[in-house]
Amino acid sequence: MISRVFTLLAICFALMVSIVNSKPIYCLNGNCLYTRSNLTTETIISELGPQLSQRSVIIGPNDASWANVTSRYQAYNQPHILLVIQPGREEDIPTIVKYANSNSVDFLTVNRGHSLSGSNGRFNGIQISMQLLTDITINKGGKTAWFQGGTYDQQVIDELFKHGYVATTGSCACVGMMGPGLGGGHGRYQGKYGLISDNLVTLNVVLADGSTVRVSEDSHPDLLWAMKGAGHNFGIVTSFELKIHPKQVDTWYYRNYVYTQDKLETIFQAINKFHNNGTEPVDMAYEYGVYTMMPNISTTEAVIFWSFAWSGSQSGAQKYLMPFDKIGPVSIEDGNVPYPEIPDRTGSGLNDVVCEPGFEHIVGQTETFVWNITAQRKIYDLYNEKVRAQPLLNSTVVTMEGYSTEGVKAGESSSSAFPWRNSYNHLAFISISYAPNPALDQFALEWRNETRALWREGDPGHLPTNYVNYAWGDEPLESVYGYEPWRLEKLRSLKSRYDPSGRFNYYNPITGVQG
Repeated sequence: MISRVFTLLAICFALMVSIVNSKPIYCLNGNCLYTRSNLTTETIISELGPQLSQRSVIIGPNDASWANVTSRYQAYNQPHILLVIQPGREEDIPTIVKYANSNSVDFLTVNRGHSLSGSNGRFNGIQISMQLLTDITINKGGKTAWFQGGTYDQQVIDELFKHGYVATTGSCACVGMMGPGLGGGHGRYQGKYGLISDNLVTLNVVLADGSTVRVSEDSHPDLLWAMKGAGHNFGIVTSFELKIHPKQVDTWYYRNYVYTQDKLETIFQAINKFHNNGTEPVDMAYEYGVYTMMPNISTTEAVIFWSFAWSGSQSGAQKYLMPFDKIGPVSIEDGNVPYPEIPDRTGSGLNDVVCEPGFEHIVGQTETFVWNITAQRKIYDLYNEKVRAQPLLNSTVVTMEGYSTEGVKAGESSSSAFPWRNSYNHLAFISISYAPNPALDQFALEWRNETRALWREGDPGHLPTNYVNYAWGDEPLESVYGYEPWRLEKLRSLKSRYDPSGRFNYYNPITGVQG
């Protein structure tokens, strides 16, 4: 008996030595409670690389392309990236997730890197970059199309227009489709067709445990509801089916105005009258204004730039634009152009500043139906005061966006996790922008807080609301995901089902815990 016990102990000891010395170490349940201390970039490449498709790329800190693949629009408090994996096929993504889970390594999925969140610095792990997954397939009949998870706005606009179609996209050419889409997705076609999320039909999703599900009204409809407004919390969309629409016009008319500050009150009076509490014309799809420095006009005072985009010819837009002509702009630029050129002509094209990576952007936001003109004057004066005090912040913009809302309001408020269907048609934010410089951060954060406070003081009867795609990360959860108690309760119940370990907690999480 004693001999048998010693024999068993010897076998157990031999097995333990074998397990300790073996590489790699995998968890049987894919959910380890430890992180491997020897998990270097080289180890991951040697272990994970052979499991991925041939087209996949793994990039480490010593590679020449490292700076490029880790570059982000938001340089403030950046995530800590161990290495970057660019999957060559959708099927590679579950493999990556399972590997990360088996080694207790966090993962973060990136399309174009345009997150504005200020809390990304809490992430430390593998970046899954979707840049190689950009296929677009128009389905027979032309009612929907399939898009891979790495597609972006300008690419989608160009490809569909070439075949006679349009779709709901964001307004900025360089931003990925799915990032905004998972948070609702405002854009130029929302007045006619609703948000990006309203047009989602089917999603191929990788869940937190690495399993894959096809999400639609017929399969996991509860998850579809959550993905349409709070989707960053629930999974990785590797491809999606979206409704597309025949193009109705070949050209759009745009008009860009530049005004001096003495016209501010008159401009906002005209904008409020134009929108008339959400009854703006559908074809005036998008207009926005900016406080910004233009040294060719003034080196001491910000100008007010305002841009309008009309779905159709100038003749249809003219009666709505005449009041803005009469205000007396410093300059006007306008024209009729094919729809794919509208981002370039209105300041949100691929080569515009709004798409330039590598700068810090300290962001604060608000939403409203009516601009408080007194508050807008105070915010403008504060802008000049702050830039005089700190000239390195002269790239800062205060942006006031206005959308046609008819298509958004047509949807049921309870139909998706997006909570603000009937809550605003103006969306504003300040983006205090500068080359990375920690010495400026506190000054910028204080300016951001002062501006946000002025917006809120100017709208005292309106609970704060925050568009999740512009959220900084310090806002009350109810202001991001909705004040009706049932919304957060439902989202948290679904979170406990689909992501109980909080693997997707790095972008405005519904749990209230970043990272």
